[in-house]
Amino acid sequence: MSTVGNTPRWLAVAALAKIKNGAYSNLQLNQLINDHQMDRRDINLLTNMVYGVIQHRLTLEYWLTPFVRHPHQIDPWVRELLLSALYQWQYLDKIPQRAVFNETIEIAKVKGHPGIRRFVTGVLHQMDRSGLPSFDAIKDPDERLSVTYSMPIWLIQELRRQLGAEKMERILSSLNQPAKQALRVNPALSTVEDVTTVLINDGLTITPSEISPLGLIATDGQAINTEAMRYGMFTVQDESAQLVVPALNLQPSDRVLDACAAPGGKTTQIAASLDAEQGGTVVALDIHANKVKLIGQNAARMHVADRVEATELDARKVETQFNAESFDRILVDAPCSGLGLMRRKPEIRYEKQLQDSLNLQRIQLAILTAVAPTLKKGGIMTYSTCTILQQENQDVITKFLADHPDFELQTTPTERDLKTDRTEKTLSIYPDDYLSDGFFIACLRKKIMVEW
Repeated sequence: MSTVGNTPRWLAVAALAKIKNGAYSNLQLNQLINDHQMDRRDINLLTNMVYGVIQHRLTLEYWLTPFVRHPHQIDPWVRELLLSALYQWQYLDKIPQRAVFNETIEIAKVKGHPGIRRFVTGVLHQMDRSGLPSFDAIKDPDERLSVTYSMPIWLIQELRRQLGAEKMERILSSLNQPAKQALRVNPALSTVEDVTTVLINDGLTITPSEISPLGLIATDGQAINTEAMRYGMFTVQDESAQLVVPALNLQPSDRVLDACAAPGGKTTQIAASLDAEQGGTVVALDIHANKVKLIGQNAARMHVADRVEATELDARKVETQFNAESFDRILVDAPCSGLGLMRRKPEIRYEKQLQDSLNLQRIQLAILTAVAPTLKKGGIMTYSTCTILQQENQDVITKFLADHPDFELQTTPTERDLKTDRTEKTLSIYPDDYLSDGFFIACLRKKIMVEW
């Protein structure tokens, strides 16, 4: 890196300002990494800073507030610059404070004018002299938890109501830990052993997943940039998400509906269990043409395109193209609030409200109701979400079963027999359980009615 305008800290401030205006963190990061030639260390610092500032935003803003008299008068990028300096100072032990302050002031000097440089310098030195405000000064316990873990108060209160105070706090604590780089091996093309060997030879450190037989955890590099990824030997998929498709108990000849399929991660996982010569097919739906194209591209990369029918269709209108009892298995990986993904998409915590979950519940129920007639008697319909609120999970299943007595809830199976001591038949994976994404999986069987 030769100029301050190309350093990870400079790029992080630029990304944070755009994310604050509505851009997605993962897309912004991918674009910056693609547009700038950076070594692995710089990519790691950039990623750490962007996700770290977003994850800890409420905490960082609490610390900054006493030192900024007129917060609405400073440019957004200056605010992000100060927050990123605070994050490095408080959370990145390997970077000396002097280095953090010096480069922060240099960015202010180059990107702004002399007044901004003086302002940033003054704020940093005053924080250093005075120290940062303590969380103990916050009297309201929920507000104190909100600032400590940088979580909205409504979510803290809802998780406590649903899961209890102890579980709630364990979840909050776990969500600010770094997300794992999880991979799913493609059994249509390779084996866990072969992918492990190839990636180790590429310089990555690989460990097996604790919860998914096809899962691997990669560190010390970017698996997405390897030739093995491009060739389709594996795909990037969180460990919890890998549990959904095995719950369908697929047979090679099954005709499967993936009702909400884009970008196709679970579609390709389904297809890898099917045999095209035996008639095995997965019909993958999405409402947007560009996303249907993406499903097709992923199927081609994973060498399972002969078993995938990517179709542009709203799952709520499935009866317009498919007859009753057309499918042996149905997956409804429903649109949801995504609150189980806060570790890898940290901005979600600031964007969602409880009403969003209630609005989504209506859509989730509508999709289940629409696709249910297309399932054969005796068939399995698996419902999954990447959220941790019961409004989108158990409540949806309870409401669906109340209106559909021809379905019964079965115990969600896992290949590693996870959570065998649970009392409920559904499976809830919380972010603190295995440090994977939060997920919910329910298996519904369509009864075989006996006629006398």
